[in-house]
Amino acid sequence: MILITGACGFIASALTWELNEGGRNDIILSGELEKEDKWLNIRDRDYYDWVHKNDLFEWLSVEENAEKITAVVHMGACSATTETDMDFLMENNYEYTKKLWEFCTQRDINYIYASSAATYGLGELGYDDDVSPEELKKLKPLNKYGYSKKFFDDWAFKQEGTPKQWVGIKFFNVYGPQEYHKDRMASMVFHAFNQYKKDGKVKLFKSHKAEYEDGGQLRDFVYIKDVVKVLKFFIESEDKSGIYNIGTGVARSFKDLALNAIRAGADDYSLEESKVIEYVPMPEDLRGRYQYYTCAEMKKLKSVGYTEEFHTLEEGVKDYVQNHLAKENPYL
Repeated sequence: MILITGACGFIASALTWELNEGGRNDIILSGELEKEDKWLNIRDRDYYDWVHKNDLFEWLSVEENAEKITAVVHMGACSATTETDMDFLMENNYEYTKKLWEFCTQRDINYIYASSAATYGLGELGYDDDVSPEELKKLKPLNKYGYSKKFFDDWAFKQEGTPKQWVGIKFFNVYGPQEYHKDRMASMVFHAFNQYKKDGKVKLFKSHKAEYEDGGQLRDFVYIKDVVKVLKFFIESEDKSGIYNIGTGVARSFKDLALNAIRAGADDYSLEESKVIEYVPMPEDLRGRYQYYTCAEMKKLKSVGYTEEFHTLEEGVKDYVQNHLAKENPYL
């Protein structure tokens, strides 16, 4: 059985879909259903059992349950980069992750957990995952969320006792179906599609750096359907412990992203930028903490045998918009 935490969330629910597509339903889901429509993310999934997040460790303390688990994929965490309660972040993103590490170590099973590209901060030290733990310790996240993720990465490298294989994933800018409950934290593809549908225009931030044009801020945007293939690869792997980026290795502008979302939704690739994009000032409190460039170094993932090609921005956005966002049922 594969235990997946954060089960109703964006990435975890998409991973369950990917495993189902490959014929696997030996899955225990754990998370919180809450009052949102997150339950729709797992409505069509096939899995063995559900355990509430708050009951998970009590459930795992029962030998009959614990012995079923052959791998843990820990996607459960507070992922809001705007969260200000550091104690809350440390409890959810650090202590909970440690407890699952200890379980996997005792059981000698694979452990995959969500780190974040937010650990790289402004990128002043680059975006290379194939460096020493000492180099990773030097990273300076811009927010409390990023720090909570970095704190666990640093802790993991200090441990003498480890799971059979442990993998921390630094996700870059993931977009795609199943993110509908994320509100402000949903991808710009989601927001661009809905803004254009409602207002006939999409708002993007102006640039406050001379070397970047308005809307020219660059990100490594990666499609969820590629992300979950990588996670499945690590579930089925051995001897590949460490920290890995998941991005595409290509940085693209928010303007490119928005135009692709608009044109795919309108099914009109002749739409002019000046007619469909409006540039607005970036809030003052963001200007000193805003990443103008992120791009994952992807050599390490390839070096351990991952050979699947990633969607281009054009391919991923078109699939997301036309096969999900534009449909009555947008879910996987």
